[in-house]
Amino acid sequence: MADFTSPFWSWFIILPVILGLIGVVWLALANTGKRKDGAPETMGHIWDEDLQEYNNPLPLWWLYMLYLSVAFSVIYLVLYPGLGTFGGVLGWQQTTQYDQEVEQANAALSPLYDQYLSSELPALTGNDEAMRTGARLFSTYCTTCHGSDARGAPGFPNLRDTDWLYGGEPATIKASILNGRNGVMPPWDKTLGSDGVLAVAEYVRSLSGKFGDPNIISAGETQFKMLCVSCHGDAGQGNPQLGAPNLTDEVWLYGGSQQQIMASVGQGRQGKMPPHKEFLGEAKAHLLAAYVYSLSVDKTKSTP
Repeated sequence: MADFTSPFWSWFIILPVILGLIGVVWLALANTGKRKDGAPETMGHIWDEDLQEYNNPLPLWWLYMLYLSVAFSVIYLVLYPGLGTFGGVLGWQQTTQYDQEVEQANAALSPLYDQYLSSELPALTGNDEAMRTGARLFSTYCTTCHGSDARGAPGFPNLRDTDWLYGGEPATIKASILNGRNGVMPPWDKTLGSDGVLAVAEYVRSLSGKFGDPNIISAGETQFKMLCVSCHGDAGQGNPQLGAPNLTDEVWLYGGSQQQIMASVGQGRQGKMPPHKEFLGEAKAHLLAAYVYSLSVDKTKSTP
């Protein structure tokens, strides 16, 4: 059971449940009368001249079903969680059951993935069976962020091109999957001001061939060389060690319009790739890394 902030919330659940069960039984008993011989008792209500409401006792089969339901509820609440922080005499927990099911699944499926662990990642890209398995892993674990076609979305990298924030080498891709990545672009709006943010954005756009006001671009270059070169380099070509993107190509993680670049410069960006080492394990991550690597080196591969 979840931990409550105070005992009050545990009793807030326990008392209504217990009182509700008692109330159901009391209500049934209070409305159960003895069956009488002779003409049935009526309630005195008449519709359509002769349609009357009888005061018959509740059917016995219905009462027995109700009492059995209440008895089942009591037994269930004694054995399993349901009364606040009381976990039940069996000690069952959904997390424990989940862990057991995962352990059983891993024991059954691990040989399927372990057979590829000894193979080099580039070699696996030529193994059609391995790539089909990798595609299924990608569809299960990666499409939420990177899309079903692996072409990404704003803030989530396209895995089918050759532009990599942290490098596209097979070992680097595997490290990204296992350990995750944390990309931080600090906000500069308070340091630069609105005019400075615009100037830097225009200079950044000019690095990839966009045209703008030369005076604004010149001012932005000055600001860029004071604040941005430590991550993006003198020429704006990025730094894979830091995950700083190359600003001289036409690949934009959050969009390449003036407004989108100004938002990145002024407000900063927070990019997070969660680690999957504990969740997937070494073998699955190895196969998944090979599949992701294949997307950018072999364009004939089908989409997931």
